[in-house]
Amino acid sequence: MSITVYGLQQIKKEVQHLSQEQLAELCLRLVRYKKENKELLAYLLFEANNENNFVESIKAEAGFMFSQLPAQSYFTAKGLRKILKMLTKYTKFIGSKPSEIELLINFCQNFLQYVIRQTSYKPIRLILIRQIEKVKTSISKLHEDLQFDYSQDYNKLLEDAEGKLPWFNKKSYLL
Repeated sequence: MSITVYGLQQIKKEVQHLSQEQLAELCLRLVRYKKENKELLAYLLFEANNENNFVESIKAEAGFMFSQLPAQSYFTAKGLRKILKMLTKYTKFIGSKPSEIELLINFCQNFLQYVIRQTSYKPIRLILIRQIEKVKTSISKLHEDLQFDYSQDYNKLLEDAEGKLPWFNKKSYLL
């Protein structure tokens, strides 16, 4: 026996007919089963009204995680993926492209500051390259005014990367 999975529209219609008590009970029951649901509800209830402070706290947490990265390349790559997983989760919670770009640019700046520059370990290089490409595509989807603001930060990031990393070529990633 399998449970029928309903679409979002059908669930939305059904939820609108519930009382406040039933809705609260459903939310609490949903939160019980998955840690990410609990984190999302906590964000929506306590943090969503002050997005800037939340983004700054994420940056601080990521900066601390970068400072704790191990020296061995394999474990550094694992640590970087862990940081990216955290950033992805929180950007999903926020649901804002400008905040996502801000966090990814911050990730790349921390990468340039903390990760060994002369590494020949390809997975570490690819992590940075993928994030730079992600920032580039996200900036192109923004409104023109925001594009201009973030493109300046992005171009500064590319210059820093080219100056610090001998294997990096900024011409490949220009907007």
